[in-house]
Amino acid sequence: MPGYIRPSPRYHRSEMNCIYNSTINFLFALGLVFSALPARGQTAAAPPVSAERLVGTWGAERVLGPQVRGELTLTREADTWRARIAGFEAPARVEGTQVSVVLPGGQGELRATRSKDGKRIRGHWIQPRVQMSGMKFASPVELRALRADVWRGQVAPLEDRFSLYLVVRKETDGTVTAFLRNPERNVGNRVLFRVSVEGNTVRLTPTKGGATYQGTFDADSERLSLHYPPFETTFDFTRRERSQAVGLYARTPAPGPYVYRPPVAEDDGWKTASLADVGMDAQPLRELVQQILDQEPSPESAPAIQGLLVARRGRLVVEEYFQGFDKERPHDLRSAAKTYASVLVGIALDQGAPFTVDTPVLSLLPEYQGKVAHLDERKRRLDVAHLMSMSTGLACDDDDAESPGNEDRLEDSVPDWYKYTLDLPMVSEPGAKGVYCSANINLVGGVLRNTTKRWIPEFFTEHLAAPLQMRDYHLDLMPDGEQYLGGGIYMRPRDALKLGQLYLSGGTWNGRRVVSKRWVEQSIAKHATMNEKQTYGYTWWRHELKVGERVFSEYEACGNGGQLVMVVPELDLVVMFTAGNYNHVALWRKFREELLPKFIMAAVRSGK
Repeated sequence: MPGYIRPSPRYHRSEMNCIYNSTINFLFALGLVFSALPARGQTAAAPPVSAERLVGTWGAERVLGPQVRGELTLTREADTWRARIAGFEAPARVEGTQVSVVLPGGQGELRATRSKDGKRIRGHWIQPRVQMSGMKFASPVELRALRADVWRGQVAPLEDRFSLYLVVRKETDGTVTAFLRNPERNVGNRVLFRVSVEGNTVRLTPTKGGATYQGTFDADSERLSLHYPPFETTFDFTRRERSQAVGLYARTPAPGPYVYRPPVAEDDGWKTASLADVGMDAQPLRELVQQILDQEPSPESAPAIQGLLVARRGRLVVEEYFQGFDKERPHDLRSAAKTYASVLVGIALDQGAPFTVDTPVLSLLPEYQGKVAHLDERKRRLDVAHLMSMSTGLACDDDDAESPGNEDRLEDSVPDWYKYTLDLPMVSEPGAKGVYCSANINLVGGVLRNTTKRWIPEFFTEHLAAPLQMRDYHLDLMPDGEQYLGGGIYMRPRDALKLGQLYLSGGTWNGRRVVSKRWVEQSIAKHATMNEKQTYGYTWWRHELKVGERVFSEYEACGNGGQLVMVVPELDLVVMFTAGNYNHVALWRKFREELLPKFIMAAVRSGK
């Protein structure tokens, strides 16, 4: 489908399936074209310039949508309901307590429920597909009664942001080179170009094979205009000083020596403290953050850490953001969001949902009775535990592009992603082997939908987000409108960190029981072996980390690019990294294997 990037494995995959369709060359494979926009009244081309004229930093930032956001008002006159938002006015449909609005042109829709006393309307705003990923998202919304028959609230959909920075340099041998940086998708990573200019035509030639691309530069207006085919839009580049390139550098302007400051407590449930208050030495953390701050843009591979949060003894003690991100900007969790699937299962079971982890999956999806392809005794034995531990035996391997169940095959042309997964042939006995497969985890959604009789975003919001005091999150949806559980939720890092604290606390958040302790223990236990170094629970990765002579158990929610929520129970420690190192697992794996033990775990004072 033109105009956006497919939500393929590059969008969701975790460490086991982090290699997606070459983000490295992504921008250029789609046809990078520079075009000049002449100055007003100009009739002749600008005089020729040399490549050196382009040396410097260029930047372009765009908000690609959605158009509809802001104040939403619902009114009732007799039996007629109307909705107004962002210049749109549309009828609202009310059936009992259910309220829905669909804007013309597919610009958005409301799916909500009116409270019994009529004072609140709570639900989700479903925005059009974002160009960044091609997915629709559902965002929580609440309308409150202003007076009789008038309700009003704020719609805050996921902002579709995209930034591009072009850094042009003169090398010691006199050649001019360039590289691109994009904090949201890591576009242009590890691609270096030689820059040449003939007249006003600019050519970018990769230093290591690949196609040559060209454009033009208007010397009078100092403008580079980049037409970006996937978004069918144009990015106008301007020269940037460091103070104007917030997404290119760790901090803007250059901050100098790092000074540790404890996080500020807010109304989101986190208690805060200093490192000293929880028995941690500040020096290792200062060293880690300083390394992040000192990192300069380069075509070479380097950590693109965008957030670092640390909690100990239930208190948030470190909260730092980089590359234009901040505490209010939701971050793409990628496959770290898979872990919420098993949390929702645990909550459903705690509430008496009619199944167990040993229940055969097909028995819980009766709508597919007699319609499942490749049905054999092994598929009939496939149970819920096999889905959550990625040990189904289905022909589904996200690390194999030829695998029938590869996440890349879950496209808009597939109307029912649950059935597509059920139709896959069996290649091994259920439970015999762990194989990374996003479709396995997503199929858990079919179990939840049928056994709770709820739309999954409603269940997520009521039973997980609300008790964890989350806000401003965005849940990605499949083509049929149901939530995709294979990954990709956008969430504030402070809220995402709560997942680790919830499990470290045995299923409670600030004294409130969210999920049973029994389910927590069952979820983080070993249920599958993925490779020599990693085992898997119910959507939790399991590792052992060495600090000095000691070995610590660690479990984590893990997503491509470096989205890690890591729990070290023995140290009463929860750590989160957010990052933009997509398609570079060897780099972001070091966040766990090196940065966590060297700078964070080592900061815990012995005996404290």
